[in-house]
Amino acid sequence: MATVCLHDKQEIEAILRGNTFLHLYEIGDLDDFFWQYTTWYALKEQQRITQVALLYSGIRLPVLLGITEEPGDKMRALLSSINHLLPRRFYAHLSEGLASVFAHDYQIESHGIHYKMALLDKASLDTVDDASVVPLTVADLPALEALYRASYPGNSFDPRMLETGRYYGIRDGRTILSVAGIHVYSPRYRVAVVGNVTTHPDYRGRGLGTAVCARLCKELLREVDHVGLNVKADNASAIASYVRLGFVRIAAYEEFSLKLKGYNESSATES
Repeated sequence: MATVCLHDKQEIEAILRGNTFLHLYEIGDLDDFFWQYTTWYALKEQQRITQVALLYSGIRLPVLLGITEEPGDKMRALLSSINHLLPRRFYAHLSEGLASVFAHDYQIESHGIHYKMALLDKASLDTVDDASVVPLTVADLPALEALYRASYPGNSFDPRMLETGRYYGIRDGRTILSVAGIHVYSPRYRVAVVGNVTTHPDYRGRGLGTAVCARLCKELLREVDHVGLNVKADNASAIASYVRLGFVRIAAYEEFSLKLKGYNESSATES
């Protein structure tokens, strides 16, 4: 077995398309909009790629994606081989049992089990009233950031994503009450991942989140074939909303924050 870096988009896509919904993030990151922030690692056996891991550095905290549908031995071998190449701090999406690969070198904080869900019943979107939903633009950035501070401070929102035109919200005057956007969006690769969905705490329970997601998904399906999302396994209300919209659970994985043992962030900043 050998660990290599990949640079050929077609080669990477061919592997990931073995399970498109499982790898929506990675496929979307092949798009030129994201590509410059990606580093691709692969495990090769007899010249055949058997596992692919992605390190994405386009946001403040880099994200490692180590997702596999096979028993984890091969992905474990890949992650072990790149351990010394990873940042001092990063976030990770990992299939079951893989976080232990980093236990010797990193402090690991789990953020719980998450589900990957795929939009399979697209007709369900038409059962939701989304008449009050409007598109958001870069001009809405201050109002959107205010909403995230109030209702979703731990988000991974990248302001660049507003440039895609695929953020939708419900307003009360200049205030945004609810929003649904994307983590990944690529008409070139025909995939999208819904993300950064939230509703102001004072307006929850009114179906606003379902409405903004419905409108977003309808617009996405004009240009992509595969729409998915990730949701925390214990977020029953969100899962119920997504099921109503036609999403189906396809996989489970766990999210983590990792920091190199002995790494002092304040000292590193000062130096």
